[in-house]
Amino acid sequence: MMNILVLNGSPRPGSNTAALVAAFRKGAEEAGHSVSTYDVARKTIHGCVACEYCHIKGNGQCFQEDDMAPIAEAIKVCDMLVLASPIYYFSLSAQLQAAIQRCYCFDTPDHLQQMALLLSSASRDVYDDAKGQYLNLCRYWGAQDRGIITAYDTESKSDAKLQEVYRFAKSL
Repeated sequence: MMNILVLNGSPRPGSNTAALVAAFRKGAEEAGHSVSTYDVARKTIHGCVACEYCHIKGNGQCFQEDDMAPIAEAIKVCDMLVLASPIYYFSLSAQLQAAIQRCYCFDTPDHLQQMALLLSSASRDVYDDAKGQYLNLCRYWGAQDRGIITAYDTESKSDAKLQEVYRFAKSL
């Protein structure tokens, strides 16, 4: 059994990304894994201000008092991290970017072994930058890429796409 953390970067409730996350969660839980989800876009997470407090005085903790602290702790102890985001201007959502960049405090999660990426978009062929960032993060953190699933427009909530995500998660 794995401890799986899903970070949903969509700011919209009931979004296409949320549908993908729900299908993933269902499959992973049915496979016996523990799944926690944070809707980071509905949290107050400030961007890194490069003050170096975390490395000088903070022992890996950021000085900012916002909603990132419990998310950072969850990232540090998860076995698998799933990033889920709509694509805005060829990139992950700003809210998800802020959460990822705040991991600078601790640099590399201690237990992380695997990662996956779920992306949705209303436009075709806009995924490459987000995929590249994700793959670079996998390499930097030493995590195995378990897969990238993209969903374009109405296919995001289609039975076929949701079944694909569910089967992927159940196979973990």
